[in-house]
Amino acid sequence: MNEEKELTEETQPLVLKRLREKFPDALLADAEVSNGISIVVNKENSYAFLEYLKTELAYTLLVDITAVDNSNLESELLQYDYARFMVVYQLYTFEGETQRIRVKVPVHEKDLKVPSVTSLWKGANWLERETYDMFGIDFEGHPDLCRILMPDDFEGHPLRKDYPLRGRGERERFNFDKQNA
Repeated sequence: MNEEKELTEETQPLVLKRLREKFPDALLADAEVSNGISIVVNKENSYAFLEYLKTELAYTLLVDITAVDNSNLESELLQYDYARFMVVYQLYTFEGETQRIRVKVPVHEKDLKVPSVTSLWKGANWLERETYDMFGIDFEGHPDLCRILMPDDFEGHPLRKDYPLRGRGERERFNFDKQNA
């Protein structure tokens, strides 16, 4: 696990200064981690924030999109107004001093929607589908948001903390010959 370190005005990287100037109300938290910066941004500004990172700050490589279910972490739930999930974007740039940025977006269980970034990074298509399949996060504006790992008729989202460790009997009734349509 990465160790987070609080950033002061003197020690913060230039990229973080620019983000704080451009999005003063959107940043909920930030910290320096061993391999870059970790930032938490509100959902309302997440698309504009990610677009700025790509177009203005040259974070052109989307490494990964995933989510984290914080339902068992009381401190995380309290910190972000009981948002159960965090959608996590890993970005990389080949320019500048801070090459890796992790952007986290809190998502409440009652509103499992975040804007799709497929218009920014074509590679987000499958990553968003995987996150949808495993966690049930809906990416608004996605061109084809459907299951990618589980069968179309599968019920539930296996990476949620409330999903049974041994499943709900899927192995016994899973049809390995049936293909997703």
